[in-house]
Amino acid sequence: MIPNTSGASAGRAIALVGPMAVGKSVIGHQLSQQLGVPFVDTDAVIVEHHGTIADIFAGRGEHAFREIEARTVARAIEAANISGAVVSLGGGAVLDSGTQQLLGDCTVVYLECDAGTVAERIARNTGRPLLAGDAMARWETLFAARRPVYERLADIVIDVRTGTVAEIALDVEEGLREYAALKEEVQK
Repeated sequence: MIPNTSGASAGRAIALVGPMAVGKSVIGHQLSQQLGVPFVDTDAVIVEHHGTIADIFAGRGEHAFREIEARTVARAIEAANISGAVVSLGGGAVLDSGTQQLLGDCTVVYLECDAGTVAERIARNTGRPLLAGDAMARWETLFAARRPVYERLADIVIDVRTGTVAEIALDVEEGLREYAALKEEVQK
C-alpha cells in the first residue's frame, strides 16, 4: 500500500507517462523505493515475456506490439491498483483508448521534457524501432503528436529537464502529496 505521505490513496497506482527516453524507468524505480511500494516497468515486462521490442516490431509489426503493450499495461495497472505500485508506461502506450480509460483509475504523472533533454540518451540507444533513421526528428514528431495526450491524462506534471534521478523522484513525491491534499480539499 502507498503510505499516506505519498499523496496517493492506498491501492491506487501511480502511472508514469511521457516520451521515449525521458527517464520513466529510472525515476519510477527510485520513486518506488522512496515510497516502499513495488515497481513495474511495462516495457521490461514485454521484453521478458515476448522478446525485445525491436524484434517484435521487426517480426510482427507495430500493430502486434501495441496489442501486447495494451494487454501488459492493463494487467500491470490492475495489479498496481491493488498493491499501490508505481508503473512506468512506454511512450506510445497512452495512445490506446483502453489504456487511457484504465489510467482514469490511477494517479498519472507526466514526466515533461524537451528534445535537448533526451538527445544524448537517444543517440546511445539504437534499439528503438520508431526512431530508425533520423532519430531526433522522429522523436520530435512522435512527441508533438503524443504531447496533448500526456497533458490531457496527467494529474501531475513534473519537469525533468534538470535534476538528478533522486531529485526528480522527490519532486514527484511532493507532487503526489500536493495532488492528494488538493483532492481532499475538493472532496470536503
